[in-house]
Amino acid sequence: MSNNLDDNIDDKNIFSDHETKEQNSDHKDHKDHNDYEEICYLCRRPESKVGKMIHIPNQISICADCMQKTFDTINKNDNPYMQMMGLNPNMLNLGGLQNEIPSAQKLKKKKTEEEKEKETFDRRSIPSPHVIKASLDDFIIGQEHAKKVISVAVYNHYKRIGDQTDPEVEIEKSNMLMIGPTGSGKTYLVKTLAKLLNVPLAITDATSLTEAGYIGDDVESVISKLLQAAGNDVEKAERGIVFIDEIDKIAKKRNTNSRDVSGESVQQGLLKLLEGSNVEVPVGASSKNAMVPLTTVNTQNILFICGGAFPDLDKIIKARLNKQSSIGFHADLKDKYDDEPNILQKANLDDLREYGMIPEFLGRLPIVYSLEGLTKEMLVQVLREPRNAILKQYQKLLAMDEVDLEFSPEALEAIAEKALEKKTGARALRAILEELMLDIMYEIPKDDNIGRVTITREYIEGNGVPVIEMRGVSKQKLIATGN
Repeated sequence: MSNNLDDNIDDKNIFSDHETKEQNSDHKDHKDHNDYEEICYLCRRPESKVGKMIHIPNQISICADCMQKTFDTINKNDNPYMQMMGLNPNMLNLGGLQNEIPSAQKLKKKKTEEEKEKETFDRRSIPSPHVIKASLDDFIIGQEHAKKVISVAVYNHYKRIGDQTDPEVEIEKSNMLMIGPTGSGKTYLVKTLAKLLNVPLAITDATSLTEAGYIGDDVESVISKLLQAAGNDVEKAERGIVFIDEIDKIAKKRNTNSRDVSGESVQQGLLKLLEGSNVEVPVGASSKNAMVPLTTVNTQNILFICGGAFPDLDKIIKARLNKQSSIGFHADLKDKYDDEPNILQKANLDDLREYGMIPEFLGRLPIVYSLEGLTKEMLVQVLREPRNAILKQYQKLLAMDEVDLEFSPEALEAIAEKALEKKTGARALRAILEELMLDIMYEIPKDDNIGRVTITREYIEGNGVPVIEMRGVSKQKLIATGN
């Protein structure tokens, strides 16, 4: 009798624990659901614009306007689509069309004024310029001026957002334009900045942008990506950062009689975003259509950073500088700037206008700075000094096989010299090392007795082999890879 009683008590405890878990799960789902606005299934407008929703089965929400229009259509008995399908015009069946709005198209509810006062942006959460630059130094070699400019600009931007109590002094935002040769670290600089700052950041490409109505992405898709990075939270997105890469691809096309839908038209479309305005953007999609909800984002407090390699801009700069050349002892020679490695640092607004950037666009990018071209010494530093240097990655991979990997100083110089010949900046280093390390990474796991591998300049140049040290053997052995 007592055993049966104990069993009943245990069963009750099990059921009660199960019910408690279900209640906690339902409470969590209800709490998560309350963080998002409901979207009308028919017109795709959020609850903040149309008011309280009407709920029907299958978790479908419809606004009062659309529900009234639906009833009017049914009462008229003239629905042509249902008649063509041979269905009763009075039949209304929305079940199975949509179980639930995708999470990517859910929109965070707007906070009330009391909640906004409690959650004011604290600019002290953004580190000081010297702290930002010191963090960038761990990943990026050189580019001291560029790192200093971007650190100060970001810090001042968030000071501007955090303190808007004085209406007499209105601080305008400082959008930036980065100019630098390919492989100099423009994109990597912004990606590293995104890891350091706890703010939403969207990195997009200007190559696919076109004028509204043409195939491609509209300029509003730039803000849509930022909204997605902010978790569809409008308030959070309105103080984010947008990096538009390959900005030189939207320069005005020359000698063309057709409409420039991917050049000057895109620059004109970006003007309102850079200046600051209310923009209607799609939620969870790159283009507007009837099945995507829309929301309004104010770009007044969004910092825009544009970057581009601007190929052939150096020719425009040299042509301008060579106009000063003349005949005489103190005259500038016409070939004076032919071998100038950092000719892009001499660029001014006139050069950019001649390249194809319209004056209105450049006027909204007040901070213009250039990155340095990488020298052989800088490439050697890129190989070994950053926190995630390429050599450290290969050393880590071989360390998993209990093998030490070393590069002689002459070998590093040879790799840097090869990278300079390719003229693609730091990107060439990875390609060169992948080719050089292929045989080594293939042969090393064959022999468990290998303890150390040393890469020499002769091996880099194709005139020798790496030096292999076996475990327990004092002298070095030369073993050709690939045999």
